[in-house]
Amino acid sequence: MSSRGVILGRVRRAIADVRQDDTPYGQAIDRSYLREHGARSVAETVDLLAENLADYRAVVHRTTDDELSELLMRLLAERGTRTVLVPPELPSHWLKAVDATRVHDRAQSTPAELDRVDSVVTACAVAIAETGTIVLDGGPDQGRRRVTLVPDHHICVVHVPDQVVSSVPQALERLDPTRPLTWISGPSATSDIELDRVEGVHGPRTLEVVLVSGQPRAEATS
Repeated sequence: MSSRGVILGRVRRAIADVRQDDTPYGQAIDRSYLREHGARSVAETVDLLAENLADYRAVVHRTTDDELSELLMRLLAERGTRTVLVPPELPSHWLKAVDATRVHDRAQSTPAELDRVDSVVTACAVAIAETGTIVLDGGPDQGRRRVTLVPDHHICVVHVPDQVVSSVPQALERLDPTRPLTWISGPSATSDIELDRVEGVHGPRTLEVVLVSGQPRAEATS
């Protein structure tokens, strides 16, 4: 007898005296989970997102779409950024006031080349208030997963309230499970057995999240 047959035989003997349930498994388990915890207004949901992001040691900024470029210029200048990685379809007006050299991600880009980039600026797919989580799905305004994991400084722009949801179940309804999803809750961090926290182990040491109010500006076409 094969190993597979031996294992299946053991399974059959183990469940031989288990009573058959007429109720299908999918119906027997109560899955009436809460879609969100507590009733909140839109403003309260955005405030909760900002609070939980800060609790995870992300740096949170608020601005309007018209003032976004000036804010990004200031944030990058304060950090001394000379090179900034740009996803292929990041809205051009976001960085119009930025002096840093744009670095475009290429399929040939090596981890060493990306590691020499000072900062990366991306959009996001959705932001979850209850968990303080930013989700990227590899969209053209976010770039490939590695562009946000190798550089040491990541600025992520979130349009509020359109891209903000209360809970994980609500976020999952917006996401395509076949896409490369990256879930970010604060800067990359880990701790050893002594609970000494180390940031930047498998991602950026610094995460800045910009909450932008107002409708995104339409890009001009030539």
